[in-house]
Amino acid sequence: MATSDSYKDLGKLVTVYGIAPAYLQRAVFVAVLAFLFFLAMMFAFYIRQGVGYFLLASAFLVLYLLTLFSWFMQRKTIVKIYENGISYKTRAARWNEIECVDDGILSIRDEKPITIPRTINDHAGLFSLIRSKVG
Repeated sequence: MATSDSYKDLGKLVTVYGIAPAYLQRAVFVAVLAFLFFLAMMFAFYIRQGVGYFLLASAFLVLYLLTLFSWFMQRKTIVKIYENGISYKTRAARWNEIECVDDGILSIRDEKPITIPRTINDHAGLFSLIRSKVG
């Protein structure tokens, strides 16, 4: 198991698996909806001057900001498959270092296992490719 220093010895990049578009689309939908509700509550607060509308607007603003933050963080979640190994976030492993491949978990020799979320696009295809490379 290695960090970013050993990305060089993993060989040529073969493929990249990112977040599934359905998950990104849901996050964008929630963010847009939260922003529209925020605007509607601010307009209601402007018209009626009720504190409840301001509190609702604040809650929708917080939901909007949290959704955007998580959306930007999830976009960075990618799995890279190389000729000689795999990398996920800041971790990398050569094919001969992977001992066991369970559903979503790669057991690495002498290291913590790598857990790959189901939100990755073509999760089943990714793990069948890993199983074929590991042996």
